[in-house]
Amino acid sequence: MKKYLLSLFSTLLPILIFAQDFDIKGEAFNPSDKINDGVIKITASGGVPPYTYRWSNQSTPLSSSEAVGLTEGVPYTEIITDAVGDTKTVVHTVKTQAITEVFNGTMTPAVAALGAILFWDPFATIGVYDPVVYADVKQIGVPDWTNEIENKYILKEWLQPEGARVTKDDPVAIITDNQGKEITILASARGELKHLTAAGETIYNSENKKHIIEQGAHFFGQIVYDKPLVLTHPNGDPLTKPIPFIVIWLVLGALFFTLRMGFINFRGFRHAIDLARGKYDDPDAPGQVTHFQALATAVSGTVGLGNIAGVAVAISLGGAGATFWMIVCGILGMSTKFVECTLGVKYRDILPDGRVFGGPMNYLRYGLEKRQMKGLGKVLAGLFAVLAVGASFGGGNMFQANQSFEQLAGQFPVLVGHGFWFGIVTAVLVGVVIIGGISSIAKVTGKVVPIMASIYIVAALAVIIMNIQNVGPAFAAIYDGAFSPSALKGGVIGVLVIGFQRAAFSNEAGVGSAAIAHSTAKTNNPPSEGFVALLEPFIDTVVVCTLTALVLIFTGMHEVEGMAGAQLTSDAFGSQISWFPYVLALAVFLFAFSTMISWSYYGMRAWTYLFGKSKKIEFIYKMLFLVFVVIGASVSLGAVLDFSDMMILAMSFPNIIGLYIMSKEVKIDLDSYVKKLKANLLYKKQEPHK
Repeated sequence: MKKYLLSLFSTLLPILIFAQDFDIKGEAFNPSDKINDGVIKITASGGVPPYTYRWSNQSTPLSSSEAVGLTEGVPYTEIITDAVGDTKTVVHTVKTQAITEVFNGTMTPAVAALGAILFWDPFATIGVYDPVVYADVKQIGVPDWTNEIENKYILKEWLQPEGARVTKDDPVAIITDNQGKEITILASARGELKHLTAAGETIYNSENKKHIIEQGAHFFGQIVYDKPLVLTHPNGDPLTKPIPFIVIWLVLGALFFTLRMGFINFRGFRHAIDLARGKYDDPDAPGQVTHFQALATAVSGTVGLGNIAGVAVAISLGGAGATFWMIVCGILGMSTKFVECTLGVKYRDILPDGRVFGGPMNYLRYGLEKRQMKGLGKVLAGLFAVLAVGASFGGGNMFQANQSFEQLAGQFPVLVGHGFWFGIVTAVLVGVVIIGGISSIAKVTGKVVPIMASIYIVAALAVIIMNIQNVGPAFAAIYDGAFSPSALKGGVIGVLVIGFQRAAFSNEAGVGSAAIAHSTAKTNNPPSEGFVALLEPFIDTVVVCTLTALVLIFTGMHEVEGMAGAQLTSDAFGSQISWFPYVLALAVFLFAFSTMISWSYYGMRAWTYLFGKSKKIEFIYKMLFLVFVVIGASVSLGAVLDFSDMMILAMSFPNIIGLYIMSKEVKIDLDSYVKKLKANLLYKKQEPHK
């Protein structure tokens, strides 16, 4: 005991003698006019080194005394702790020096506030489940493995028996590659060793297609932790996989409408195809565009970057299994589109000059007024209109211009630094279309959407056919990933939420935007346009999003770490069709262009609801919209784009409340329409005599 105390005293004495007052100094730097490149450096002195630095910025490691990539104008908190537990808390803010930095810094707290509502997790709040991500095992795999590696690895021998207790850096196995080179594998954690591959068996063979597709094929062992470890961000904050309220709101709505309308998404599919083909187009019916043109306009508003970049993010986060839940959510969303677009036509207002004013603003206001809920209707309609205007300038405009320029500049370096002129050209192209109103928009989308969708679908099918031998492993990976994913993916609930989230964000079922386009269709029967609209989530999610996911899985790119978004999708296509990333970059521009012209109409109708229906008011909006195209392409706006993108999701709150209240009315109209259809009382084009 004396010996122990003497040792402890001799260790602490120098510390007690030489320890100085714990002091912290910090400096904040703004190296350029670019947003999100702020730097804060901390200098700690005194106390007892070493120090740990806990930053409010989650991407900065605990060991780092310097944080980079910070948002200017936003305060950051740093808690510095020395070896004996003394702490000091300091706050620093990188000063803004450009107007873009001021905007970005101002909007960042607004994004956090809106995100706190949209992505609030009610289940975690009431204690139904723990959203924190835990790891119960540490996988043992081929060192430095990537999905592009061309090699064969065999497990030569285990150096530790099954169930052995190992500590970090203990030798556990010897593996060999196709050159016969031996590699000794060391344990990367403490725990109980579990063998996944027997000695003498192949671990991974790049010539085996099943290995390329199968998630985690390069793992041959596991170390089971004594107790699950909390996974953390670099700054030490726990990693969480919440169930966002907005996803619950959209999916529960879609499920309710599917049941309320008697599975209209399935039983109405064939009739929807007939309507879109023009079989029931009455040239004398009120409205401005055909069923197909209304569908093309609405599809062009949803099929966009989310189908290319968003799906890649979902697959990289949730694995192949997210694809299954994406499809399920897309099918459910078809019912929501049916309800909102039926109401869009029913409550539309057609002026003597032929212009149509419809969408959630109308049915929320006048549909609820009919139910003695005039006050609620006015509030919901006004809130929807304000959100729709904001969303049209941001997510439907600036975000599209910004991201399409980034994609094109990535493939065509000559464009780098010329965002302003790209914005001017894009604004002119958009202006030529939108000045002519919905008829002009519908004519363009009616041509552009089928072309761009066909190019993308054909290319995706080509990649899948080129890898058709992978069909079995690919669908096995989707099934296994959907129902038995690893804890790292958040389990079944985590993968389900990621798949549902991507689908709901992509097809915008419940957001209400599409009802504005569909309300312009030529028809005497509101449910007919509801039938046409239910095809939209099918095209957007079940077809386009699924094809993107299958391309990633069939090419093994879903296993790539450290890359996500459009670049991952581009690389997946490029791995099979070398020149296709150039075509994809142009397709992204077309997707963005068509989304912009559709959202210009959505925003304009929300704008006219708020400020009046004159053509002068419409013209003011169109000019503003074109200015925002240029701003979006030429300036990095960071949080401004994030906020406006969130406004699209926020539109679903007032919209779905109204849809719930009016669902009975839609069901009555649907039953009446189906009776007319069965009795052959609907207008039908005469088939030409052969």
